[in-house]
Amino acid sequence: MKELRYDAVVIGGGAAGMAAALEIDKAGFTCAIVEREDHLGGILMQCIHNGFGLHEFKEELTGPEFAERFAEQVAKSNIAVYLGTTVTDINVQNVQYEKELICTSPDHGVLKITCKAVVLAMGCRERNRGNVRIPGSRPAGVYTAGLAQRLVNIEGYIPGKEVVIIGSGDIGLIMARRLSWVGCHVKAVVEIMPYPSGLTRNIVQCLHDFNIPLYLSCQTTNIFGNDRVEGVEVTPMENGALVPEKAFRIDCDTVLLSVGLVPENELSKDAGVELHPTTNGPLVDSSLMTNVEGIFACGNVLHVHDLVDWVAEESRFAGKQAAAWLRGERPLHQVRVKAGPNVRYANPGKLDPSRDNKVYL
Repeated sequence: MKELRYDAVVIGGGAAGMAAALEIDKAGFTCAIVEREDHLGGILMQCIHNGFGLHEFKEELTGPEFAERFAEQVAKSNIAVYLGTTVTDINVQNVQYEKELICTSPDHGVLKITCKAVVLAMGCRERNRGNVRIPGSRPAGVYTAGLAQRLVNIEGYIPGKEVVIIGSGDIGLIMARRLSWVGCHVKAVVEIMPYPSGLTRNIVQCLHDFNIPLYLSCQTTNIFGNDRVEGVEVTPMENGALVPEKAFRIDCDTVLLSVGLVPENELSKDAGVELHPTTNGPLVDSSLMTNVEGIFACGNVLHVHDLVDWVAEESRFAGKQAAAWLRGERPLHQVRVKAGPNVRYANPGKLDPSRDNKVYL
């Protein structure tokens, strides 16, 4: 087993991980990025549409272009990058805040990386059919929207011809437009809520511009098909209750699920990190540090963001706070933040009353 040592290790090489690592490197500490894919950039590499970077770079970029801006900075820095490397375990030692990361890689074999600070930047994953309990048979042709995006934009495959999208999240809306461009017939977007969950600009540019119908207050109550999807049953809702007599069928051969994202926190739980009951991401204080001393979290692993520009801003702050912690600065007394009426959650979940704090609601 090869053993390595750094002051800080960032887990995840997407926008969050790169932004945090760059700040740690600027502060003069040794830092490594561990990324399980064979490239930096994370999910951005399959997001070939524009709309990124308006806040961060004051210009409109595609996902790969946005990622490349950060990757170029990483390449010019002293940051060590381990691609194709998966962190399988985080062992927190009781002596001097030491952490041991066990990693596996086809190139390096098994690695043990020792560090003092860890920044969690693993991103999030999509909810699947089982998470939202859609009844019906289990035919081929049911995909998450992100998987379909990868198939089309990276692998070069078209998942189907007649498509119904369940959920109006941004990935689903963008895929409605993308599939229309490659010749698919997107027959409907079905949303259980009385309002769309994606950004307004995506509703206009991806649905209205392509005359794709959006069914609000409707639930997908069945998926038909044996070997391949043949259609879905859609049931309208009134006052939160299904109205079965108004149910209708939409014939299709492909179903995409755009039903939300969940922070990727298996490693966090294994390390003993306390999770926020609402976001399912780590519960952090005003410095974005978790309950485990020296472990920080940022980006979509903390809570799901609408824009990658905000991910970069938050992650730079996390990197600066990790560097401050490495210098010996420790947070003072933290008070728990409780969301009030009509507020789903507040992030961070703990605040230092003696300093100015930025809270996201």
